[in-house]
Amino acid sequence: MAVKTGNYTYLLENTPSVLSFGSVGSKKESEGPLGQYFDVINPDSSFGESTWEKAESKMVQISVGQALSKGNFEAEQIDMAFAGDLLNQCIGSVYGLRDLGIPFVGLYGACSTMAESLALAALFVDTSIAKKALAVTSSHFCSAERQFRFPLEYGGQRPPTAQWTVTGSGACVVGESDAAPFVRAVTIGCIEDLGIKDANNMGAAMAPAAAKTISRYLADTRTRPEDYDMILTGDLGQVGSALLEQLLEQEKIHLQGRHQDCGLLIYDRQQQDVHAGGSGCGCAASVLCSFILPKIRQGTLKDVLFVATGALMSPTSSMQGESIPGVAHLVHLSSSRRRKGVE
Repeated sequence: MAVKTGNYTYLLENTPSVLSFGSVGSKKESEGPLGQYFDVINPDSSFGESTWEKAESKMVQISVGQALSKGNFEAEQIDMAFAGDLLNQCIGSVYGLRDLGIPFVGLYGACSTMAESLALAALFVDTSIAKKALAVTSSHFCSAERQFRFPLEYGGQRPPTAQWTVTGSGACVVGESDAAPFVRAVTIGCIEDLGIKDANNMGAAMAPAAAKTISRYLADTRTRPEDYDMILTGDLGQVGSALLEQLLEQEKIHLQGRHQDCGLLIYDRQQQDVHAGGSGCGCAASVLCSFILPKIRQGTLKDVLFVATGALMSPTSSMQGESIPGVAHLVHLSSSRRRKGVE
């Protein structure tokens, strides 16, 4: 049973395991530093489909299929799927999962969805509501541009603060096991809004939420950044990462070089024209499932705070002049089980 510690954090007494995981990306992802780690790379970003939205659903099918097959699971063995994406009514997830017959909980946390879905899956397994739960999310550069910015045909110029939406998906199956990675704790983030209105500066909009969630987790667990091998944010990019460190410095929290960002890991900013880095639900999901979870399983990384960040905007709210609220959820992933009652 999960036990609340402090004001925002839950320790998972049974420390569920991430049993299996799958990742998929496309051409630009394959050309980045992590290209070799993806389970599936399709250089055709349409994935053989007639629309970008259908291509995104195809990626969900592929990543879920990889996670199930690598764990030797059938869809019937999954008690619940927690999934969402950036598209209206989360259609990437809906159409990607509709043929599997898995009980579905649709989520919208924007780019925080991988941490949100993983946290919920772990909580449901830890409390024995589910024996096995699926966490999955996705994004596609072309479908995201069409929905949130401009159609590609418009040829709009991107400022230096803009980020490149990852065309990718990641999926995890969570259950009980003696094998790492283990989920030891989760922190559910609050909505934070410092008034950023620029839809081409997502990093600045999300950094305050990441800073608050990290600060609250460390206070709740009485731990320090140096207790962890890595503090991994989802897609703050270059601008948001710098702001995160500044905000935490104001609280006298020094990341000691332990901070990494999925949006800075997935692409080579010097060689690939991605401006401030990668973004999108698929950014955190694909980096986690292709690169980070295998390293935790191997023991190369022992303790990682995975903090996916989301900008909770819509095209309508942006056009009406609203600011961009942010949220960040945190999952503590470890190569070892927590002793009962001890974080």
